Amino acid sequence: MPEASLSRSGPDGHQLRVAAAVVIHEGQVLLVRRRVAEGILSWQFPAGKIEPGEAWEGAVVRETKEETGLDVAVAGLLGHRVHPITGMLMSYAACDVVGGSARAAAPTEIAEVAWVTFAELPGYIPYGIFDPVQRYLEALIGPPPTGRS
Repeated sequence: MPEASLSRSGPDGHQLRVAAAVVIHEGQVLLVRRRVAEGILSWQFPAGKIEPGEAWEGAVVRETKEETGLDVAVAGLLGHRVHPITGMLMSYAACDVVGGSARAAAPTEIAEVAWVTFAELPGYIPYGIFDPVQRYLEALIGPPPTGRS
């Protein structure tokens, strides 16, 4: 299926905007597995559509709570892009856990959640990660830099 056919528009004809949470806790990053994959996407960061009039930060917090049961606080913006697979405009946020425990809180949408180490990420997301998100993950949970002896 050509990539252009995956592009989605809202009712007003504008490209749908999606907010994604990059949640790191105790040296691991949170991923969710959707019940229905989007093309090759199965495992991904908690994410969802930004509602009309909603700020992307609010969508990150709301969607993370709805999908995983976790309460998070947005620590900062990691970047925006048009997703190369879905064609959706994505906003990625670094988030801190402020309460709750991760679970598949929306069972009709989310099949499971996983806390994943940096080394395990390619097994969950083999097609690569948005560069600013990759650099953020490397800085916080990546392999330790090789030191001099």
